Amino acid sequence: MSAQEDLPMRLMPRTITCTAICWLTFGSATVTVAGPAAMQLPVATMTAASAPTSPVDNAAFAPGADALPAAPLVGTLRIAQSSMQAQPELKGPVVGGRDARLFPALTLQVFSDGGTLVPVQRGEMVVDTSAQTARGARSYWTVIPQIGRVWREPGDGEWSRAALPLMLVNDTENHAHQGVATFLYRGGEITALRLQFTQQTAPYLLHQHFVLWGRAPATFTAGGLADLEAQRAAARRELADRLPTKPWSELEKQFAPGTLAGFGGPLRPKWQVINALVHRGTLYHQDSATPYGPYPYPLEMRFGVRSVMKSVAAPLALLRLAETYGPYVLDLRIGDLVPGLHPKWNRIRLIDAADMATGFGGHGSLKTNPNDAFAGYLEGDYDAWYTAGSTAEKLALINRNLKPYPWEPGTVMRYRDQDYFLLGLAIDGFLKSVRGPQADLWQMLQDEVFKPIGIHHAPAVRTLEPGGARGAVWANAGWYPTLDDQAKIALLLQAGGAHKGQQLLHRGLTTDLLAARGALHIKGDRSRDLSGELWGAAAARPADAAEASSDDDMYRMGHWFPRYVGSSSGKAFRLPSMQGSGDNRVTLYPNGIITLQMAKAAELPPGEQARDDDAAATHRVVDRMSPF
Repeated sequence: MSAQEDLPMRLMPRTITCTAICWLTFGSATVTVAGPAAMQLPVATMTAASAPTSPVDNAAFAPGADALPAAPLVGTLRIAQSSMQAQPELKGPVVGGRDARLFPALTLQVFSDGGTLVPVQRGEMVVDTSAQTARGARSYWTVIPQIGRVWREPGDGEWSRAALPLMLVNDTENHAHQGVATFLYRGGEITALRLQFTQQTAPYLLHQHFVLWGRAPATFTAGGLADLEAQRAAARRELADRLPTKPWSELEKQFAPGTLAGFGGPLRPKWQVINALVHRGTLYHQDSATPYGPYPYPLEMRFGVRSVMKSVAAPLALLRLAETYGPYVLDLRIGDLVPGLHPKWNRIRLIDAADMATGFGGHGSLKTNPNDAFAGYLEGDYDAWYTAGSTAEKLALINRNLKPYPWEPGTVMRYRDQDYFLLGLAIDGFLKSVRGPQADLWQMLQDEVFKPIGIHHAPAVRTLEPGGARGAVWANAGWYPTLDDQAKIALLLQAGGAHKGQQLLHRGLTTDLLAARGALHIKGDRSRDLSGELWGAAAARPADAAEASSDDDMYRMGHWFPRYVGSSSGKAFRLPSMQGSGDNRVTLYPNGIITLQMAKAAELPPGEQARDDDAAATHRVVDRMSPF
């Protein structure tokens, strides 16, 4: 049995590119095959002290078809801070005194389970240990390790190989670079790590798309995991909780040729990171193309989804609290829960902030007919607010730079990250008022919503508080989910907030959200009730339906609702969609299909166009699969 055969099918690399070299022994039929790892990163290369001059094909970071079982691996991996090369060269690599060309010093506990390599810190944002000493240059990055592989290559002698996915992320923004690391080990001896980061979600503070690679010296201390069997059992449970997963080719077999053509549009392939959909309970995914071959662990990728977080943290918390305490929580006032704000916040409800209709912001046009939902969005010293570390600093900048609009809350949609940050603080404040000072919005969601539906890790950015105190989670951005995580949240919403017979979210409010009831027309100046044209409903449309049924989006509780006319019914549907900068999208359809489009279409080079004109390209693919 190969090292791969004892892994769940969903964990195996999506594409294996294997170059074979055969040694025929005289008088023997024995054939030895070298996989891509041994061919591209042979023992001599891995044991050399020289830095790599370029990345290699990503297939070198996963076991090939003829990989052999590896020696067991249990212990602590200590990785030294090291320099990385970038292509293209970074124009502004140092942000806030931290250098994006440095791989951070890390300490990871790891263990193997058959052919699986499991970091104890999987799904966590692991901090740079060199920063704790306050000596020398600091890295811009924290790292999220994910589940990888161990195996042995024919011809490697006593050496075994280990590889694990690593995400470079940042603790003051929502930028992610998806990468891989590999090293050789035998006994207590290991080589340096070979690192490369060949895919990414949208940049912001670094302003560029780039590839990173390097070599990081490391040491290994064997043993030291007293609860090893419990750790293995936990990892197995997590893997078992994942949705059934199949490659895109398996989905294509189920439909006539051409049915799936255009999926991922209108975004051009160059700016797509990975596309997937959920159909009849199975997650189907495409390859994640990179300049160095497909990313070998697509199901382990974590993405900087930015404003997709607006569809998750605060809305799910409100729906959970409405189920627990009653729908009145939506009408609580921000100013009563976050002290020290402008007096207008005493009239602004949680639901107003969730709808981006606080009537606060004070920048951009005062014209509301038609309204420009993004007027003044990045004004008011936005970057200073965005990069401010602590809650107190962020609140001070809001009070200094944002002012009330002349209209009432709940009437005009103006997109503001600050509104969602304050909404998160207010929900957290309510939790503390009813559960005590230890209560926390994000922890509540993990315990009461995420874990019940099989999401075991939820790394997210928090404010950086003095003395290392736990900060407030950003409700406006900062989440680093997998495809599986996002699909499960969409499935929960699709099921009316229920999972395996347990009502986790308030059913009525969840149903209303998916139907966009009470949603704001982004070019209008009052709420719209679209119940007559949503999800095939037969009720009469309101008198203002001509405006409401235009091609412009609607907005409600962190969700966008683009309009699409079904090919079978001829009816107009508002499609619930979670969206984030860079063209990250998770969309729910009335035929039960869920699409996931992870992308990087931000900070484009001059003259580059990321989108085609066909805005409904992916909607039509889903419609062709199962007409609605």
